[in-house]
Order: sequence, then structure tokens, then C-alpha cells
Amino acid sequence: MKAYKAYCLDLDGTVFRGSELIPEAADFIKRLQGKGIEPFYVTNNASMTAIQFKEKLKAFGIAASDGRIMASSIAAAKYIKRWYPGKTVFMIGSEGVEQALHDEGIERVSENADVVVMGIDRNINFEKLATACLEVRKGAAFLSTNGDLAFPSERGLIPGNGAFTKVVSESTGIEPVFIGKPEGHMLEAIQYEFGFGLEDMVMIGDNYDTDILAGIRFGIDTVHVNTGVTPTEEVASKDIQPTHAIENLSFWEL
Repeated sequence: MKAYKAYCLDLDGTVFRGSELIPEAADFIKRLQGKGIEPFYVTNNASMTAIQFKEKLKAFGIAASDGRIMASSIAAAKYIKRWYPGKTVFMIGSEGVEQALHDEGIERVSENADVVVMGIDRNINFEKLATACLEVRKGAAFLSTNGDLAFPSERGLIPGNGAFTKVVSESTGIEPVFIGKPEGHMLEAIQYEFGFGLEDMVMIGDNYDTDILAGIRFGIDTVHVNTGVTPTEEVASKDIQPTHAIENLSFWEL
């Protein structure tokens, strides 16, 4: 494997599984840091703030540097600031989206918004969805942090942000711009902010349909690890293969 400047790691299924650390990933990160390389953490999870992600990683013994967390909420706020500068936003979401918008100095409004952005909201209700629909119908740009229809909980699979986004898109007939993987917006935000070339970047993840496809679509190298969602056997059957497929990150010699 070649050396890169930007190692972009998925989190759940790649670095940890819920509350369980994947030790090979932790060792890989420490080996990178030992060479003076701080990886990026690229996640569709829009519910947590960058500080909360850093605290979770710290609890696993992983020190994440400032500016290296790229959650879909953070990427959405950066996207709005870049492409809709000075515009107002109606938000559906939780603390992750709220903090990301605040950090980028983006004004939130309850009506007559220029942009509607949707992230996972565990207090979702009819009024919020109705307002989002009305704002989109009036011409607001429509963004969604990710299209995940369901995500796992201790009770089983429960509705994800993509399910609520579908309510608005089906009602209005307007498809949103999805920021999260498998789209490349998070990787593009890293490239834009740090000035990397495509050849400098690699996307590492366990889920072919999100992590690996995001890297492929963005045009960078990809590494699939067999520690989460997509088994290696299933990856082998895909039409477009990752650049590399390894059992876990202990097999990657730096």
C-alpha cells in the first residue's frame, strides 16, 4: 500500500462497534500518529457534536486532533457556508446539526428560510415536518445530512434520518442534496479545507454501500476492512472493487 497524506476513517464498524473498541483500528491510529499523521474521522452520524465525538474517542484511548472530525452535520454546515453564504436556515435535527451551524456562523430561522437542512431528530413531530415542507415549497434549498432509512438500537432497527427526509421529499416532490456517504461531500470538504490532491487521500471503512462507494465516487483510493457491515465475500462480488480489501487494520503496514 502507498503512503497517503489524508487517512479518512469511518467510525462505527471501523474504529468501534457501538461501545466496543476495535483494537486493530486503535493500534493503526496510534501508528499513524507515531509518524506525525493525524487521521480524519468521517461519519454519517449527525446527532453528536465534534466535541462529543472527540470525547467518545478519548474514552477508547484515541486522541483526535481539532478539525479532524467530519460528521455529516459538520459537512452540511460547511456546504451551506460555502455555497449559500449569508443565507438563513430552517433546521430539523439534534445537537450535532445545531452546533455545526453555530460554529459556521449560520443564522437559523423558523420561517422564510433560504435553506432547509434535516438531520436525525428524536423529537420529530408533525409541525416540524410541515414547516420543512412549506419552506421547501416556497423555494428553500433542501439538504439532508444522510439518507439512512434505519439505524440499529438496543430495541432493533428504528427510523433513521432518511425516513423522515422521505416524508418531506415525497410530499413536496423535491429531492434533497444528501451530504453523507455514499455521496462525496464530506471528503470534498476535507479536500477543500486542507488542499489535498485526490491522490493524497484514502477512504477506509467497513460498509461498501456508504464508505467505499463514497471514496469511489469521489475518485480516491479505498480500503475495505472486514470488521463491520459488509463481509469481504460480498465485497468480492461487487462490480467496482475497493483499491484494497483487508481483514482488519493490523494487516496495513505503514
